[in-house]
Amino acid sequence: MQSTLSADALSLTFAALADPTRRAILARLAQGESSVTELAQPFAISLPAITKHLKVLQRAGLISRGRQAQWRPCKLETAPLRDVSAWVDLYRRQWESRLDRLGEFLQENHPQESNNEG
Repeated sequence: MQSTLSADALSLTFAALADPTRRAILARLAQGESSVTELAQPFAISLPAITKHLKVLQRAGLISRGRQAQWRPCKLETAPLRDVSAWVDLYRRQWESRLDRLGEFLQENHPQESNNEG
């Protein structure tokens, strides 16, 4: 099956999600838009470090930055998360199918000893 999602986009998304700080930022943005300063508050890291994390998230398409007068809110973008979910789901279904077939094979060819005890 050919995927419409490019490998580079998927790699960027997984790389962005690999960091716990970035995942925490995304969890915060799931509650609504927020400024960089607001996003930085719960973390014991510098504002420039938070900005670097935001750039990684933005490059992966996971967040966007708006402009409202002097305020530049960060906003969660869910499309890359849906793409990752679809990719993972594809492989989950394939493995479930394979494991189901393996289970059927084992049932047919190697009946459980507990069925003979009784």
